[in-house]
This record gives sequence, structure tokens and C-alpha cells, in this order.
Amino acid sequence: METTINNFSEWLQVNPLLYTLIKGAIIVLGAFLIYLITHKILITSVRKIVAKTKTEFDDILLKEKLLRRFSYILPIIFLQQFTFFNSGIDTKIDNILEAMVALFIILIINSLLDSFVEIISKFEKFKDRPLKSYAQVIKIIIIIIGAILIFGIITGQNFWSLFAGLGAISAVLLLVFKDTIMAFVASIQIASYDLVKVGDWIEIPSLGVDGDVMDMALHTIKVRNFDKTITTVPTNKLIEQSFKNWRGMQNTGSRRIKRAIYIDISSIKFLSDEMINRFSKFQLISEYLKDKKDEVENDNNEKGVDTSELVNGRRLTNVGTFREYLKAYLRSRSDINDNLTFLIRQLSPGAEGLPIEIYVFANTTDWVKYEEIQSDIFDHLMAIVPQFELKVFQNPTGNDFRKLN
Repeated sequence: METTINNFSEWLQVNPLLYTLIKGAIIVLGAFLIYLITHKILITSVRKIVAKTKTEFDDILLKEKLLRRFSYILPIIFLQQFTFFNSGIDTKIDNILEAMVALFIILIINSLLDSFVEIISKFEKFKDRPLKSYAQVIKIIIIIIGAILIFGIITGQNFWSLFAGLGAISAVLLLVFKDTIMAFVASIQIASYDLVKVGDWIEIPSLGVDGDVMDMALHTIKVRNFDKTITTVPTNKLIEQSFKNWRGMQNTGSRRIKRAIYIDISSIKFLSDEMINRFSKFQLISEYLKDKKDEVENDNNEKGVDTSELVNGRRLTNVGTFREYLKAYLRSRSDINDNLTFLIRQLSPGAEGLPIEIYVFANTTDWVKYEEIQSDIFDHLMAIVPQFELKVFQNPTGNDFRKLN
């Protein structure tokens, strides 16, 4: 047996190439075994331990991607401890292996950065901040420095001399990373002035954007429109042009109703005694009519007004009484917010009649509920207008022209 081993050793010595190949195979097999031990046993054990803990922070920090990248480093370090060929070739192999170690370290740092951003985002204070934008900038810096380091390791050049040489190509780098720099500056402005957060409803008519912000990255902001389409908006566009952020409305819990009903001017008139008596039966304005009637009569009596002519003194009108009814009706609704602007006003009359505008706030920001409230209000108003002997203005239709014949 000993003779056989000696003969095999002598045979290997006279066949250096075969000796190198066998030696290399054994070393590679050892590196593979280290990888299996690290990946299959150590990392699997860590994952099981992490899964049993109550906190989710360690689950985020020790993600499978990070652990897998770490498992590649030990086998590479093991390979660096051996020589395969002559010193020149071994030096190049060592440089490549060292560059691979540097590459995986950079990838691990990036994974840790992603985990850190995810952990920080769990806190309410940072939940809506564009942390991903800042993380991407840091990643770019790390990748650039890492690329210089890896290039220096492979070529055998000094890192600091290569780093100093960046000044000579700074103009090229500025051109290459122009969009990144602009996006980074825009992200800082957006964060500093608190212009947009994840979850905000924004509207950019020029870009066809109208929906909720899903995600904010360095270069783009992802918006889910209300038609369920998704639009990506360049970050710097929010600085270059105006946009509407509905966060203020969402924070108040109320949404504005601003809509007018157009009254045919020819139907506006003074109230007769018969109309006053009839309108006094409307519970929402019965007290108003009683007080207003007494106020007008007292004012006319004090001034000695001849009320036999309509043009003399003060008189109530059907459109004014209708406005008071609108106020009372809207205040009686529990879905209208009395604490915010509450206004029923006349706008300038025009070709479409006299606009009576409702400017109030609904007690909801939900789109469907808001539209239901608004529709319910105007359904009622359209039906109640004739009760005040008023007419809603609309352009003549074919039916109107047929009635003239």
C-alpha cells in the first residue's frame, strides 16, 4: 500500500499539470463544502431563530438575500489561502478573488441599507418620508466607490490615485448623472417643504395624473390613478410645474361642495301675502318668515312707507326666501360640516340666469359617499324650486319650440 502511494506521488511529480488540476479540484471541493455548511446549516439555523422571535425587525434585517450574499464570502476567502500555478498567475487569481469579496461586501451593504430603510419606515414619524430616494443616492455613491475599488484591485493600482483621478472626469460624471442629481435635489426640496408624501392624493392635469401616491423613489414617483392605471412621474417634474395636493382636504376629514343652481330671472318676484302664508308652513323657514315679516313691516312703518305700491319700501322675494331655505336645509343635514366655510350666495347674473351657489363641506372624504351627498342635495333642490314659484334655467329644447305652435 505504501509502495503504491509512493509510486502515485512520483507519478504526480512528473505530471505537474495533472497535479495542479487534482489539487485545484480538492480545494474547490473544500470551498464548496464550506459554502454548503454556511448556506445550508448556519444560515438555515439563523433563519429559524429569527422566525421564532416576536420582533419583526430582525426578520427585515436578516433577509435571505443578505444571508445568501454573506455565504459566498467564506468560500472565496478559503480559496485565497492556496496557490495553484506560478506566482504571476496566482497574483491575478488572488486579485480576482479579492475583487469578488469586495463585490459581495458592497452588495451586503446595499442589502443592509434596504433593511434599514424598511425598518425606519415602520416608525410613524418617518412613514411618509421619501427615504427610498436618499437610500438610492447612498447606493449610487457606494457603487461608484466600490467600482473604483474593484477596478483598482484587479489592475493592481492604488485606490486613492484612482479616486483622485475622478476630478479629471467630473464633467463626464455630471453629464452621465445629470438626471440623478436633478432628481436628488428635487427629492430634498419635496422633503424639506413637505410637498408630497406616500398616500397623498395629487393631481397634475398636464401629465394626466389624478390619484394616490404609491411609492416615492429617487427618479420617479408612482401614482395609482382613480381609473386604476398607474403613472410614473419624474421626481423633478413636481418642482418644475405646479400640482394640486389634496392632503389638506383629507386631513380635515371634509370635502368641499361648490356647485350652483341657475334660476330663471323672469321667475323672480316679491312675495304676496298668500305666498308668505303658504311658505310659513315650511317648517325649516317658518321662524325665519315670521321674524323677517315683522322686521320688514316695522321698518316700513317707521319710515312711513306707502306699501300700496310694490316699488316702495322693503319686501321679501321668493329667491331670497329660497336662499334661506337652502341654508336651513343644509344645516339640518348631519353630513354637512358647520365648522368649515358655510356659504349660500348669489353670483353675477348672466345669459344662463341667476346662479345661486352652494359652498359648503361634506363630512367625508370618501369619493363615493361625497358624490352621493352632493347628488342627494341637488336632487332635493331641483324638486323644491317650483314650490317657491321659481324656475330653473335651461336652454330651449325641441319640446319648448313645439309648445309655441
